[in-house]
Amino acid sequence: MYNAYMHDVQPNPRGQLTALLHTAGAIQAHAEMKLAGIGLSLAKLGALTALSAAGESMPLSQLAERLSCVKSNITQLVDRLEADGLVARAPDPNDRRGRLAVLTPAGRDAFEKGTRIYVETERDLLSGLDPAEARQLAALMEKLERRSS
Repeated sequence: MYNAYMHDVQPNPRGQLTALLHTAGAIQAHAEMKLAGIGLSLAKLGALTALSAAGESMPLSQLAERLSCVKSNITQLVDRLEADGLVARAPDPNDRRGRLAVLTPAGRDAFEKGTRIYVETERDLLSGLDPAEARQLAALMEKLERRSS
């Protein structure tokens, strides 16, 4: 049966973008909620991940660059991590004006727990997709990311 309404309706990019942003926001909120159970956020886990990958310490300026954020934001983030006992500041031996963010033993533990929660959350969210759908989603996200860069 011919449906003139369906034939005349054009895709609404604004509606699709809104749906995409809403979905991303919902997924981010879900991940944030899971991490909050151990006192972390996605931003904190990102910083701990960068520090762990760098060998557990990194100049604040390099951390800001790695996380794609401005210096004032990284200062606030490191302040919160330091208050939580997950990171300590130390002098940078290569730059007498610089400071290093150093992962503490509690920070290493938080990184490991946070990473487990992150991976479990990803697995749970994607478990509703079959392997072909998961590959298709990854390809579509990559394509969208390239277009937005």
